[in-house]
Parts: sequence; structure tokens; C-alpha cells
Amino acid sequence: MHPENAKALGAVGGELPPLELLRSFEAAARRLSFTLAAGELHLTQSAVSRQMQQLEASLGVPLFERHHRALSLTEAGGVMQRAVTDSLERLRDATARVRASSAPRQVAITTTPGFASLWLIPKLARFTGTHPQVDVRVSATLDVLDLESSRIDLAVRFAPIGRGVGPALFEESVVPLCSPQLAATLRKPSDLANFTLLTVEYPDHSEAPTVDWEPWLKVMGLDDLRMKSTLRFTQYADAVAAAVAGQGVVIGRLPLLRELVREGRLVAPLGEGAASRRAYFVETSKRAANNRDALDFAQWLRDEADAAQRT
Repeated sequence: MHPENAKALGAVGGELPPLELLRSFEAAARRLSFTLAAGELHLTQSAVSRQMQQLEASLGVPLFERHHRALSLTEAGGVMQRAVTDSLERLRDATARVRASSAPRQVAITTTPGFASLWLIPKLARFTGTHPQVDVRVSATLDVLDLESSRIDLAVRFAPIGRGVGPALFEESVVPLCSPQLAATLRKPSDLANFTLLTVEYPDHSEAPTVDWEPWLKVMGLDDLRMKSTLRFTQYADAVAAAVAGQGVVIGRLPLLRELVREGRLVAPLGEGAASRRAYFVETSKRAANNRDALDFAQWLRDEADAAQRT
């Protein structure tokens, strides 16, 4: 048999048409329009028409009935449409699965600097230890980031109770904390007048220096308390570090500082705290619904919060 005849027989008998012809056929058969298919595929109408002629020639049968300003499928065209549509969908699904399996596993979370440094990061090794292939990205900022546009899976927001979005991790209580050395001379609330106030200066300067103290001061009846001097910081973690170093008294936000109290690096010489009526809430983005690792991370946060409450 002549080689050219053998090649032609093979094309008709078993070889698959080129994928680009099948993609164009699927679009043309679905749209029943070469013009609409061309727009979808970013080709010209004449290019799609030539491709369909080439596909019909390779199969040896017409796939379309060409009417004036209209197309319809022949019986053979209907058979091919079902087969091609199913095959392309299977290819798309397989491609998505392969890409997903090779894509880096990542969880992106945003929260306040204080929560990140004082509560989240010290515990984070417990999550990465059970999820070693997951890259955790922490954005610690006072800015309220839009989760969708910032491509962030989760947020832990600090908000007044009743205004938070998502489930609450825990409510906050506040109590004055200082180093064990300073605690020896801090026996009653009025003694605070002899100590340095360690506080956070908010970016817009709209908050009073003692805003975080207010719930505790009201409980103690010390609304007009004035301390000897003030050290202001831009980050709460820095104010806490100054308290550990014995430089003054900080309002302790529990449970953020519970580990420092348990370790004895900070003490509460004036007794129990007062509820601040604020809490930390876990907000989940829409994109997290398709990220198993992000959902695992959200559950891990809740489990850690529950465990901390029991101890």
C-alpha cells in the first residue's frame, strides 16, 4: 500500500484529530455559530470555518448542516459533540487536580500585632508540626484588610462583643500586670500613682492613654487615676516587654498574656481582672472554603483557645 494511502486510512480509522480542532468544534457545536465560537476562542470566523472543514474532512462525514445564517448538527455531529464535551470536561478536571496537587499549600491569616506576637506565634509550632507541608503566612497589622482582595484566608479580629464577625475565640479581661520586683511595692490600687504607666499610642491619637485601662479603673472606682509618668509605645508587645523588664505597669490583656503570668514573668498584684466587653473573632474568607488547610487552621485556632480556657 502506498504510504500516503496508509496515512489517510490511519487518520480515518483510528488517529484522533488535533486537540485545537476538537476545542473549536466543541465551541461551535455548543454555540451553533462559527462567529460566536470564534469570539470565544479569540479566532476569526473564517479560521473556525476552515477548522471545521478540516475536521469534517479528516472524519469523512459532515458534522454541521449549514443553513442561511444558521447551523445545526448532523447525526454524526451530535455523536461527536457528546463525546468531545465529555472528554474535554474530563481533561479539565484532571488538569485542575494535577495543578492543585503540585501547587504550594498555603494559609494566609491577618490579625493584630499583639495577638500575633503574644498568642499566635508562641503556639504556631503545634500547627506546623502536624501540617509540615503547609506554608503559613501571617500579616500582623492594625489595618483591617479586605480578605478577598488581599487573598487572605482567615482573620482574627479584635472587636466589641456583638460587633464581631464569625465565631469568638475568647472574650478579653484586663488587669494591671508588672514584674515580680515591682509587685513588692504595689499592694493596693491607689499605689499605682507611684508607678510608670506603660501604654500604647494609637496612630490617630484619638484614644486616651488609659483607654485600655478603663474597664478595670471603673470596677475599682479609679476613673481619675493619674500615674507618676508615662511610657508610650506603638505596639502593645513592646509595652509588655517593658513591663517584663520592670519599667512600669501595663494593663494585662488576658488571655494574651496568660503564659507570661503562668511563667511568673508578670504578676497581677491587685487581684482579678475586669471584663473589657471585647473579644477575638475568627472571620473566614470565601476563598478559604476551597482551602482544606485554611479550614484546618481555623479549627486549630478554636481548639487552642478552648484548651487555653481549660488551663
